[in-house]
Amino acid sequence: MHKTHAKTNYPARPRLPSLDTLKVFEAAARHLSFTRAAAELAVTQSAVSRQIKTLEEALAIALFTRYNRRLELTEAGLRLSRSAGRALADLEAAIMEVSAAGSQVLTVTTPVSFASLWLVPRLAAFRARHPNIDVRVAANDGIISLERERVDCAIRFCEPDQAPAGALLLMGEQAFPVASPKLLKDRARPLATPADLKHHVLLRWDDPHRRLPWVEWSIWLSAWKLENFVPAGWVTFSHYDQLIQAAVEGEGVAIGRQALVARLLRQKKLVIPFGERLAAARQYFVVLSRASRARPELHAFVEWVQEEAARENEAGASAA
Repeated sequence: MHKTHAKTNYPARPRLPSLDTLKVFEAAARHLSFTRAAAELAVTQSAVSRQIKTLEEALAIALFTRYNRRLELTEAGLRLSRSAGRALADLEAAIMEVSAAGSQVLTVTTPVSFASLWLVPRLAAFRARHPNIDVRVAANDGIISLERERVDCAIRFCEPDQAPAGALLLMGEQAFPVASPKLLKDRARPLATPADLKHHVLLRWDDPHRRLPWVEWSIWLSAWKLENFVPAGWVTFSHYDQLIQAAVEGEGVAIGRQALVARLLRQKKLVIPFGERLAAARQYFVVLSRASRARPELHAFVEWVQEEAARENEAGASAA
């Protein structure tokens, strides 16, 4: 005799929306705007609208209340947005952890000038200490989401109250005039006092939003009471690292930033012609990605960066 087994009827699992649809909904719910969600996801506004409509039809419930110029989440939409946000964040973190487990590539983002003048010249020392860790430098003057862009850590230059929770202070910054030593050897064009700047070309950084006023020549000339001052000429740069390179080549006098020119001062490629210094309001911080905090490669990098910064702090204090 053959035994028959009763068929167990399990409740059908609900059909889940696609991951792409949930990403569109989460962005629209976070921004309360189809237009801003479309810009973030690099799709059209109509594509976002269609995805939301399809999701609402599949769930047979409205997720947004649409007004003339604004959106509001319904109660159901608010509940779903909270769950979708948590789920996508957890999934993103898990993917980063899994992908990082088999890789020793460390991705670091810093401001462009910091990367070229501070970090890159020192990377050989880090590689010598940790030859198995490959570093990817993603220089960017903007503030990016470390988790979203899959970046392990950032070095940010900001005011202390703008630093994210958990950020590690690296060093502060001072500013002062710098020039090539060859300019000081030109007896026909002295450079012993601020008034002597009239004999020289001044190198300035184009900072239309006045993010770093202590790097502006107008601040210094005013402090020195050099009214109606006319230098031998002006050369303006859109990138600060280019300005410093021009100073190294002897093309003029620049306002140096302690953290970014300390190495060049030690190498005697730049000198400080007179002693005035101005403390900056911003400082350098290390910010760690939540998804990468457990990576030993990240801890090795942060330890090394802190050592390098401490060395710079000591050198700057002794030179002050």
